[in-house]
Amino acid sequence: MNKQQFTQIAGLSALFLAAFFLFSFLTKQESIVEVDENNQTVTTTSAIDETYFEGKTIEWIIPFKEGGGGDTWARFNAPFLRKYLPGNPVINVVNIPGGGSIKGANLFAERVKPDGLMLLGTSGSTQMPFLLDDPRVRYQYADYKPIMAYPNGGVVYVSPDLGMQSAQDIRKIKDEPLIYASQGPTSLDLVPNISFYLLGLDVKTVFGFRGRGAGRLAFERGEVKIDYQTSSAYLKNVTPLVESGEAVPLWSWGMLDGEGRLVRDSSFPDLPHFGEVYEIMHGKKGEGIAFDSWFATMAAGFGGMKLLLLPKETPDEIVEIYQKAIADMKKDTEYIATKKKKIGLYEQVIGEKAAKIFEIATNIDAAEKEWCKEFLRREYGLNI
Repeated sequence: MNKQQFTQIAGLSALFLAAFFLFSFLTKQESIVEVDENNQTVTTTSAIDETYFEGKTIEWIIPFKEGGGGDTWARFNAPFLRKYLPGNPVINVVNIPGGGSIKGANLFAERVKPDGLMLLGTSGSTQMPFLLDDPRVRYQYADYKPIMAYPNGGVVYVSPDLGMQSAQDIRKIKDEPLIYASQGPTSLDLVPNISFYLLGLDVKTVFGFRGRGAGRLAFERGEVKIDYQTSSAYLKNVTPLVESGEAVPLWSWGMLDGEGRLVRDSSFPDLPHFGEVYEIMHGKKGEGIAFDSWFATMAAGFGGMKLLLLPKETPDEIVEIYQKAIADMKKDTEYIATKKKKIGLYEQVIGEKAAKIFEIATNIDAAEKEWCKEFLRREYGLNI
């Protein structure tokens, strides 16, 4: 090989090598996250801009059937989110019901990649079996991070036949035999059932009702004299009963403020929250493992009623794009005009507020968890 041939070969080699490195660089920039067969992150991008979502489709997994609260929440928000996400990606709400939301949440955990193209919308009904170690659960909230949280509330009310005017009269029914219509022991009805126990009320819980709407109908038929409804259902279906003298509101569950403390529900500022009613009944503030366990279940079920989640490995740039879009959509005039009627009064929060609600809603101390399990064993013969 002469000198000229060697120089030509060296030049071509350098050219091919430069092309290879350029291709590798560009490929890396376009890739968000690569995952091996064990679902372990092995590489991430360092360049995500506002063109990322352009031409893409986002799946918003709702582990409930169409027409329910979670579905309504997602379908209200999806068009606004699409409007304000750069590139206006298509957002498909995908319903995967089953097992009280466990099926859809499990499938999300199995399929999701940290690329921002699949979201999970959970409810208190998704948090509760996770917190109680339901063996069907295969998802871990520690694997996720929230991009939005939406609290909710509920109101307990009774029949006027009990002779009560307000929660100030709670001692009047301390020894009154009552029946409560419940969906199931590990449903969100765990919150009212623990509440009745803490107040020392003589309430017999009957399981098997197919939703809180069925419980309300039992109340209207006179079959039960105490019931609760979530805020939106209460405003729509129970307020007319109150106005006609057929129901007496007693208390709300309350809501969590920005610091995670129990305060009065902003939708029902004239009603005491449960902590206040406990103090009326017992003459002291709620404390100890039983009250702490009630607070933990209430926070999971209502304080973090709706959570919008991504895998924790999702790049911060993608999370920030989502959060900016949510902040912008909350300023939208149509959003402001229709939100109250569609999904209620509560604020949808992002950032540190969402992170605080997420932390409270998805964690329970071992002692509180064991207390809840023992409560279920002792009161209903249920072993988890």
